[in-house]
Amino acid sequence: MIGTVVVGMMIASCRSHYVMSGIERSRILVDSRYDALNDAQADAFMAPYKHVVDSVMSPVVGEVARYMASHRPESELSNLLADILMWAAERYGEKPVFGVYNMGGIRAGLAKGKVTYGDVLDVAPFENKIAFLTLSGEKVLELFQQMALSGGEAVSHGVQLVITKDHRLKSAKINGADVDPNASYRIVSIDYVIQGNDRMEAFKAKTNVNSPQEERNNLRYIIMDYFREQMQQGKVVDREIEGRIIVE
Repeated sequence: MIGTVVVGMMIASCRSHYVMSGIERSRILVDSRYDALNDAQADAFMAPYKHVVDSVMSPVVGEVARYMASHRPESELSNLLADILMWAAERYGEKPVFGVYNMGGIRAGLAKGKVTYGDVLDVAPFENKIAFLTLSGEKVLELFQQMALSGGEAVSHGVQLVITKDHRLKSAKINGADVDPNASYRIVSIDYVIQGNDRMEAFKAKTNVNSPQEERNNLRYIIMDYFREQMQQGKVVDREIEGRIIVE
């Protein structure tokens, strides 16, 4: 688990008047090292609740072949999540050309080995729902340009973007073909993202939106369904960095 903490506050004082002069922050890994100092009283207090939480969070839904985390411009975990959106499209009667998952919505990594309900909840803790929409090719290029400005977002297999070190889009292909500005493209993403959030404002031009809001359409359930299907088929889930987004 990764936690964000404020590690220092520098405050300049002038008698009773304080002025904020700066804030420093860092991210720390919360792991077993913090179990070294046990508090028996706290453990006793938490015991009745731990059993309930463990019963909910511990069931295994699948397995991954390697440690997966999210990072720009492309990562194993972001590739996986964008591909899961594409996988889920069939149940909605949709045939999207590509999928988009925001890097900012990926809140944890997956350790190699068994994946539990709790692990998936850590990765996707929000109430985001799957969403389908249509953009013109012109707006798709605008979307890819916005992704380049942020240094990359999660895109599904078949998307190939080349961006420059100064965050400009150099080229964009979908399934080996250049994006046609005059064509229409069906896309699968997240209801939060298609509102133009996370600086992907091209989504505001969306048409033909299909965004079911029932709880079962929450991303965490879709992700777990994918893992369960793979587990039932005896498959260990894996993804690699394959050049979906390249920085030159």
